[in-house]
Amino acid sequence: MGLLGRLFGSATSESRVALLVDGPNVFRDEFDVDLDELRAVASQRGRLVTTRLYLDEHATPGLIQAAEARGFEVVTTSGDVDVKLAVDAAALAASGDADVLAIASRDTDFKPVLELAAREGLRTVAIAPGAYGRSDALRNAAHEAVTLDEL
Repeated sequence: MGLLGRLFGSATSESRVALLVDGPNVFRDEFDVDLDELRAVASQRGRLVTTRLYLDEHATPGLIQAAEARGFEVVTTSGDVDVKLAVDAAALAASGDADVLAIASRDTDFKPVLELAAREGLRTVAIAPGAYGRSDALRNAAHEAVTLDEL
């Protein structure tokens, strides 16, 4: 993205988008989230350069296989998914490898990393899995908020 885009926070087709998905908070029975829809929402903000799905040790092999088939890098951790995702998001914000940081979650724990990314000059997007799972804290911290079931 050019200097004006970074200064004014506008996403363009030239924008490099990092999509990070909080699997345990997005792929729940009460939400009907589609991996392709997540990619589509993020790719509307530019070219996807990072697409990661973070899962815990309880993830089903079917979900892992479906994510990999749709181009997601699957990161499985035995610890807290939130910590790994937040650390990776902060590293992306500092690296300059992305212009847009999109986080799909309903967890308010990601508010500080959205704020950090914004301070680093990235445009931020909070993607909620549904109206029931929408976090006002994430919506307010991000430049843009999207709720999947309202599309």
